[in-house]
Amino acid sequence: MKNKNNKSIDLDKFIYQSLYNKKDGYYMSKNPFGKKGDFITSANISIFFSEMLSIWILSFWENLNKPNKINIIDLGGGNGDLSKNILATLNKFPNFKNIYKLYIHEKSPLLKKKQKILIRDKNVSWVSDLRKIQKAPSLFIANEFFDALPVKQFLKNDKIWKERKVYLSKSKNWNFIDKETDINLLDKKIGFKISKDQNFLEISKVGIEYLNLISKIIKNNDGGVLIIDYGYYDKKMRNTLRGFANHKIVNILKYYKKCDITYSLSFNFLKKIAMKNNLKVAGLTTQGDFLKNMGILERAEIVSKNLSFTEKANIFYRLNKLISKNFMGEVFKVMLLTNNKSKFRIGF
Repeated sequence: MKNKNNKSIDLDKFIYQSLYNKKDGYYMSKNPFGKKGDFITSANISIFFSEMLSIWILSFWENLNKPNKINIIDLGGGNGDLSKNILATLNKFPNFKNIYKLYIHEKSPLLKKKQKILIRDKNVSWVSDLRKIQKAPSLFIANEFFDALPVKQFLKNDKIWKERKVYLSKSKNWNFIDKETDINLLDKKIGFKISKDQNFLEISKVGIEYLNLISKIIKNNDGGVLIIDYGYYDKKMRNTLRGFANHKIVNILKYYKKCDITYSLSFNFLKKIAMKNNLKVAGLTTQGDFLKNMGILERAEIVSKNLSFTEKANIFYRLNKLISKNFMGEVFKVMLLTNNKSKFRIGF
């Protein structure tokens, strides 16, 4: 990214270029998933994760009185494992097999190409604009989607709000710089006083835009959005921005275009955005509790019943990664947003 005259640039623009620059952005030029990559998602750890989501999707469809058309949208398809495994489960149900359409919303041409090689199914299509999905009840699955979107940061010192920006020094090193800003403009843009009782803000404009659009689709066609991601419940926002490379946390400035950049979602903030869009939080829990509520332990017991000790140990080792408080079970949260009429609460 060129930075003429050493002018500072917005943090979210820096993150966007680092992750999504068409030529050499992190997500645009490599496959970051798996042991050989920089991080592993729940869908990569165990097929049971995708199976539980599939059962949840079927339950939601039944709760809608089994409409003869339904959309499932995988937001950020990753390496394709999640959609592939969901398809494998859903296609086992004859009454459902021919009435759903699965859309994959993927920005990276490289990952999209890999997904198309892995997934060959007449019910699947790729969509860059969510407004182009068919008019039908729509279930959005956002598994580690929102945490990959660029964020802005604002901090308050001595009652003065500043926006965090980035600049390139004469020695060609990226650095942070904080510049005074009118926080009222941000409050006005978001639609409520997000800065109230806060000393730090970490907000994704792109994430808000996605939620606004998804909310419109849900209100017009029914459905919901299931968000599974790093996050916290606290009302006070905090600085959670970090980079990942080789499965370790790294400095995002030193690893420009060479690391994943992520942050933890403020689920309290997501709740406020949902309410502003006339949606409700139909469920909020940890990933561990959600998967256990969906029957993942019982499923593992059935599958492993006649397996060897080694195979059984591998299954429960992977399961522990998903549900244990020491791993992903508690740091990952699960939130369901629906219209106000919905009474669906399975998994919560």
